[in-house]
Amino acid sequence: MVERVLATTEALALIELLKEKHGPVMFHQSGGCCDGSSPMCYPEGDLLLGDQDVCLGEIGGSPFYMHKNQYDYWKHTQIILDVVDGRGGMFSLEGVEGRRFLTRSRAFTPEELQELGLI
Repeated sequence: MVERVLATTEALALIELLKEKHGPVMFHQSGGCCDGSSPMCYPEGDLLLGDQDVCLGEIGGSPFYMHKNQYDYWKHTQIILDVVDGRGGMFSLEGVEGRRFLTRSRAFTPEELQELGLI
């Protein structure tokens, strides 16, 4: 089964650190506004989800969501959560760790698109 969202080894390590400090966490791919288009990490349940939020899957045992309008643009790509040095979004849990989550992506192959039912 093709996964819509993955995480690098470095991202998984940071997720584990955040879970040790804060308990279960969740992700929501920001669509802009205050923190740009960064993947945001929150204590699980702190961000109220609506019926327009799509769960793309789990990374490190943590759900990853995106608003449906944004998903419509990204549905042909696999999201790859990565980590880079520097301060992240002011609302995201990793901000104080000196690292920040970053979204990378790659286009699905025609075979993957077919498996996902997108063609």
